[in-house]
Amino acid sequence: MAARPRPHAVDRLARWTRSESASLGVAAVAVGLLAAGGVWLFKQWIDVVAGLTDRVRTFADATAWGLAALCPAVGGLVVGFLRRAFIGEERHHGVAGIMEAVALAGGRLRWKRAPMKAFAAGLSIGAGASVGPEDPSVQVGASAGSMLGQAFHVSDDRVRALVAAGAAAGVAAAFDAPIAGVFFAVEIVLGELAGSALGAVLLAAVCSAALTHVLVGDHPAFQVPPFALSSVAELPSYVVLGAVAGVVAALYVTSIQGCKELAERARLPAVARPAVAGLVVGLAGLVLPQVLGVGYPTVEAVLQGAGPALSVVAALVLVKALATALCIGAGFPGGVFAPGLFVGAMLGAALGGVAHGAFPGVVPARPAFALVGMGAVLAGATHAPLTAILLLFELTRDYQIMVPAMLAATTSLAVARRLQRDSVYTLSLARKGVRLERGRDVEVLASLTVAEAMQTATPTVPEASPATDALAAVERTRHLGLAVVDTTGALVGVVAAQDLDQASREGRLEGRTVGDVCTHDVVTAFPDETLADALRRMSTRDVGRLPVVERDAPRHLVGMLRRSDVVRAYDVALRRREAARHRAQQVRLGAMTGATVVELEVARGAACDGRRVADVVWPRDCVLASVRRGARLSVPRGDTTLRAGDAVVVVVETDASREACRALCETPRPVPPAGG
Repeated sequence: MAARPRPHAVDRLARWTRSESASLGVAAVAVGLLAAGGVWLFKQWIDVVAGLTDRVRTFADATAWGLAALCPAVGGLVVGFLRRAFIGEERHHGVAGIMEAVALAGGRLRWKRAPMKAFAAGLSIGAGASVGPEDPSVQVGASAGSMLGQAFHVSDDRVRALVAAGAAAGVAAAFDAPIAGVFFAVEIVLGELAGSALGAVLLAAVCSAALTHVLVGDHPAFQVPPFALSSVAELPSYVVLGAVAGVVAALYVTSIQGCKELAERARLPAVARPAVAGLVVGLAGLVLPQVLGVGYPTVEAVLQGAGPALSVVAALVLVKALATALCIGAGFPGGVFAPGLFVGAMLGAALGGVAHGAFPGVVPARPAFALVGMGAVLAGATHAPLTAILLLFELTRDYQIMVPAMLAATTSLAVARRLQRDSVYTLSLARKGVRLERGRDVEVLASLTVAEAMQTATPTVPEASPATDALAAVERTRHLGLAVVDTTGALVGVVAAQDLDQASREGRLEGRTVGDVCTHDVVTAFPDETLADALRRMSTRDVGRLPVVERDAPRHLVGMLRRSDVVRAYDVALRRREAARHRAQQVRLGAMTGATVVELEVARGAACDGRRVADVVWPRDCVLASVRRGARLSVPRGDTTLRAGDAVVVVVETDASREACRALCETPRPVPPAGG
């Protein structure tokens, strides 16, 4: 009996599910549901640990005052052990690691570590460490996306899309804010708006928010009272709030990176660093208990018009920021997103309390300032203003918040970027030589600034001096052009050697000043712009040199950029690009193998300096992946001779092997005694 033909609708459905866009959509739904479920379990674990910690604190307060300070320290000790035994070293913390993986490793994360990292993060937060749950929530979602992408062997672009979808789903589940989650993924993780990726991000955020509503109901992160913009006269006060928030955000970002570098230089075992930081934060919590943990109850109290006194609120701005920087720097797993909201709320409450008392008819009440302050500090710290603005909108569900939030966030971002070029997520990447723009590594000359290539000791000629003196100066210095300055040293023009030669041949130099023959319509460059932009300007105007001036003082000469300087800098840029590719290979190798990838520089006189690879006794589980010598990258063979200055990438499975390789590459060989 012949089989009954299937209906046309069934055939179309089968073809649709086999298409790439449909499979991405199905995967995005799965990522959204996994992220929501994972974040819900993560929050339940935080509540369990926090409940146990509260009981311990109650017992400690009843028996001996001060013992409660040990809770974060004990939690830090356990976290340090978990990191060493189960998590291992990480190149970058939290969201920064996700950004690096998306840009350099095709979105491939070590997703198998995600459950233990979430477990350790929940333990940290519940024990009282000053870190937030949002960044771990993002990691839960992103790891789910990377896991599915790698399991089904989809392209790198699809894996990136699923990682971004997971990040959006994590934010949606953490805040009940799917719109803010979408823009978090676009602004921070992807860095650009892509069609297929955007569809996956939207779908995952919606599914995550839907499942979160089923699990916990309609409960936003904060219970926020209705926001009211009483008068247009209030708007300038929000600009002032944004400016102050930008300064605080820049200091917040810098302090976190500073504490990371301080912890790396400290003579403490890595396993003990969280315990020491936890003890310091615990002692601070004896005086200001609001600094412990996430601090959402304090934020909600301030938003409701209650909360601590004005002096306490002002102190919390500084103490919370420093406590977070110390915890993150010491190795506590957790986020900087929620502490940034806390700092912003306290900053807004402090400024609002003072300003509203002085100008009650112009400045809004303290809760309104606290609410907008949250978004302002968040925008300045993350460099993601749309995420901050839309997060406030979803928390309040009130359109009136939009204009004040936009004013404060935009101002904060401008001030923060002026003081600190990088965000809280990109600063650690930049310190390791990874500079991302739109989620990708930048082009060759865009990785160098004009300040790195220009000549600062550049000769100048006064505009009032005789033109013949300029000709003599050109012949003496062998420069093809000189900057012309007035009596105050301000730039007035450029005199080119060919202009002087032509005027000399025509007999027009005698009796004329430099100001008469120089070019006053000068194209300039700024020290902080990229060489790519400066070279583009040179080509457009067909000039061989650009005076470099301060951006805020366009006549203040700080140097001269010549084509020869650009050529010399190009070699440096190529070396940087090779180093970036080297780092990208390390990230990809570590993500795919699950092992620890370490880059070591061969020191002069080390055990492997000047020796062939085959002659060095390497650990049994060690594999040499690559050797970079200058701009040249190669795969080592047994007869490859290592030299001082080589960057060797090794793949190891244990901490003992890593330290053994480090000793071979960095520890000098003992010098035999004379006559021995």
